[in-house]
Amino acid sequence: MNEYEVFIEDINSCGGAQHAKKEWIEVEADSPEAYVKQNGRFPIMDISENAEGDTVIITGDGKGNFLKYTFSE
Repeated sequence: MNEYEVFIEDINSCGGAQHAKKEWIEVEADSPEAYVKQNGRFPIMDISENAEGDTVIITGDGKGNFLKYTFSE
């Protein structure tokens, strides 16, 4: 198990990214993808890495609602 700090942005179709609900949490997981698959509300749409080397996972419902997870070790 690895320990991660996770920044979560909850983006809905009405408010967009400007009005996203944002929170920081600490989690223990085998991998970022495993954590999101087990605990996420929506299916994974994209997995990438940002300039800092953090794993970014975007999930969504296909109707304009997204959760963006940024995992830092």
